[in-house]
Amino acid sequence: MNRQKRNFDSEAQAWDKPGRINLANDIATALMEEVRVDPSTAVLDFGCGTGLLSLRLQPFVRCITCVDSSSGMLEVLRGKVEGKGLTNIVIKHVDLDAGDTLEGRFDLVTSSMTLHHIAEIGPLLKMFYLITNPGGHLCIADLDPDGGRFHASSEGVFHNGIDRDALHRMFVDAGYGYIKASTAAEMAKVGPDGETRRFTIFLMSGRKQ
Repeated sequence: MNRQKRNFDSEAQAWDKPGRINLANDIATALMEEVRVDPSTAVLDFGCGTGLLSLRLQPFVRCITCVDSSSGMLEVLRGKVEGKGLTNIVIKHVDLDAGDTLEGRFDLVTSSMTLHHIAEIGPLLKMFYLITNPGGHLCIADLDPDGGRFHASSEGVFHNGIDRDALHRMFVDAGYGYIKASTAAEMAKVGPDGETRRFTIFLMSGRKQ
């Protein structure tokens, strides 16, 4: 498996394909069915990319801090935010591999389709716990184990999907309780062999007690 960091900057302009947009919509729907958000909710979206999930949540919350390590992705998001005149989105370039840290306090920390690109997930969840307000939630959406067939290239992929039971234990180790998991979406992709395969994406939530 190629553990070299993937260059998301070069993919940013063409990132918003229909499949990714539909997936973000399904994840946002599942998230808001599981966790209550309202005009007082402060959100951190880690690995926000071009903001597909953030922009779905934006109308329903007080503010969203959008964090990503790809400047190219954040530039695309910035164009959307400025074009729509949105005032409750903060965009931050954060590269944990370069020593950056997560700051602030949030009622909801979310991350969608990002953790399989993270080598050490457990320490990241503990970092999330520190910035989650008491009574706040962590919501993670990611691939169920996929046998390495979801990505055309293994570049930057540290996990071929994430086992729900293993992630549940990491939630517990980080300090979260009231942990739930469900299937949030399915996504069809055509592989290099021309065969269409379907993949499931789960949503796992936990609350800081």
